Amino acid sequence: MRPGKLPNILWLTWEDATVTLRCFGDPYAYTPNIDRVAQEGVRFVNVFTHSPVCAPSRSGIITGMYPTSIGSHHMRCAAVPPPFVRTLPELLRERGYYCTNNVKTDYNFIQHPEVKGADDYPHDAWDECSRQAHWRNRPEGTPFFSVFNFMDTHESRIRIEEEWLLKELEALPPEARHPPERARVPAYHPDTPTVRRDWARHYDTVSLVDQRIGELLRQLEEDGLLEETILWLWSDHGPGMPRMKRWIYDGGIHVPLIIRVPERYRELVCPNDPTAWQPGGVNDDLIAVVDYAPTMLSIIGVQPPEWMQGQAFLGKYRALARQYVFAARDRMDETYDLIRAVRDKRYKYIRNFLPHLPYAQEIRYAEETPSLQEMRRLHAEGRLEPAVAQFFQPSKPVEELYDIQSDPDEVRNLAGDPRYQPVLERMRRELYRWMEETGDLGLIPEPLLDEMMRPEGTFSQTSAPVVRATPLGSGQWRVIWRCGTPGASIIYRRRNPDGAADRWQLYTRPLLCREGEELVAKACRLGCRDSAETVYRVGSPPPESKAQHHSPPDWHRSLRRNGVLQRLLRLKALDGRTDESALRQYERALRDRHPAMRYWAVVGLQNACSDEPTRKRFLPALRQLRNDPSEVVRVALAETLCLWGDLSAARQLLAPLLVHRQEHVRLFAISVLRRCSALARQLMAPLQRAREDRSEDVRKAAQTVLERVERGDSLHETRCS
Repeated sequence: MRPGKLPNILWLTWEDATVTLRCFGDPYAYTPNIDRVAQEGVRFVNVFTHSPVCAPSRSGIITGMYPTSIGSHHMRCAAVPPPFVRTLPELLRERGYYCTNNVKTDYNFIQHPEVKGADDYPHDAWDECSRQAHWRNRPEGTPFFSVFNFMDTHESRIRIEEEWLLKELEALPPEARHPPERARVPAYHPDTPTVRRDWARHYDTVSLVDQRIGELLRQLEEDGLLEETILWLWSDHGPGMPRMKRWIYDGGIHVPLIIRVPERYRELVCPNDPTAWQPGGVNDDLIAVVDYAPTMLSIIGVQPPEWMQGQAFLGKYRALARQYVFAARDRMDETYDLIRAVRDKRYKYIRNFLPHLPYAQEIRYAEETPSLQEMRRLHAEGRLEPAVAQFFQPSKPVEELYDIQSDPDEVRNLAGDPRYQPVLERMRRELYRWMEETGDLGLIPEPLLDEMMRPEGTFSQTSAPVVRATPLGSGQWRVIWRCGTPGASIIYRRRNPDGAADRWQLYTRPLLCREGEELVAKACRLGCRDSAETVYRVGSPPPESKAQHHSPPDWHRSLRRNGVLQRLLRLKALDGRTDESALRQYERALRDRHPAMRYWAVVGLQNACSDEPTRKRFLPALRQLRNDPSEVVRVALAETLCLWGDLSAARQLLAPLLVHRQEHVRLFAISVLRRCSALARQLMAPLQRAREDRSEDVRKAAQTVLERVERGDSLHETRCS
């Protein structure tokens, strides 16, 4: 495709909103600008995210990879993805696009631990990433890929009463305001004035987003670019209401997608039959948001790289329609859980890998939502309907199965119904196939994964680029940059005689330069610090190479080789079993060479040994792990000993781990105390110190446990003596 024919691409995305749009059949919504785009484009009605929270969801969108495969699956983690992983905007920059982001990043790839927020992003990804980033800043004649992210629908907007937000909401026209009495309350929420008020506020904020989108569409039209730009409208996951955001029910993972393609570019999206793209159309194929990146490449005629796990649903390289989509829930802020799901067009299968934990674990940020506070109060009073009360059960079933057609709110679990056993078995097989095929890392406890990616917590720094220059005559030189770090990309800029430098550009091919020009280059690699800058004046001897080769461990290849992921899946298939065969397999796994296997073996025995004689039988084997070299194994052992009544041994194991150097070891240790309040009462001093921990998640977890102890709450302490 000639560069002049490349379409501009504009992504308009908003936070925390499922298909609460008029054009998606929701009569309560008021979204005229979004509806206009839908009338002129195509609505994709079966689109699902792989994660019901922003950072893992956006990590998959920006790479076309499942976060569970590249280590970015925990909320606000600091992944070091495998060296072959690159971002979509970098791939588009290689094709001549000017790429801007305004302004959210949240990809779970921290480059510089001391830099916070939107300033910490892969510098090889964006030409601009700021609140001022805009397609209008691009060089003349350059195609653009621009992203605008709207925070108006974020869960915080449901509950805050700050003056600036109230003024914006009050300025909405009457038809854009939502009377609470008209709200639809799903079956998993109590129908109370508080819940209805929260729902009405959510819809009001959707109206605000619609206004923002209308303003950007007007700017596009003012610039004469509407018919030269593909519009792509989407949300990252479901609303910040209980059992939606952070949960892999459809309320958390079903998202809207609308694509408007100008007539001149319809041959790109449907190359075999451009007339098949009909404005106002509806597409009901199953689509995953990891499919966005490969689809974007396919539309501009670029074959998606083999490493991308998403598949193109439009364009030259369109794949066959999906039969299944997948989703994962892992750590959410300070709270651990481990859940996987697979969905086809009718059924949803959910696998709870920590079934002994309750659904409604406290996440302090989510606890600020009035609806959740209302639900907890009504639960304590015994006034919740069964469909709502099940969210507060002290444990979860190992498996859940829902018929979405007859039960769209997913409140009737069919996993135990003999009539649905063939469906259950099919969906279970498909989920396990996907987990094994994609190398799902969820069963590697986060402290172990941290250490695999960054031994001793050290951030690797990308090696500085080295330069080679060749004279071409008449004062021209060919300049070539190289970097020794696998997976690194190079960015460069030219420095003017007055010392000012132009913007960073992505290095993709040898540069033709004039003698005397000054170049500045640095190398970037996802999850690593940027390199030091290399300065080179064209025509002078290249600066001496320091022969640095800073490379993070190739943890991905190591895991693939040692087969532990497959062994873990086989071990976790025993969940819910208490028979002799299962117990013996857990006992053998206590001696496995990999600490993740030993960790899950301890957890498995903790839950499978349901009576005192069985516990006494396996206690000697467990006690042999008191000096295990792995902290996560010792954490699991401390919890088991506490729940089996040996508080003294549990305290000796856990106390040093509460002050461990690694953040997620400390968080793992505090998580034990959520279920063991008797043990927490014996560890009050380190818990009090944890209130001042440098990790926000550790501080929050400690505060939750301390409040529980102060209340005398032992709800989850089911087996402590």
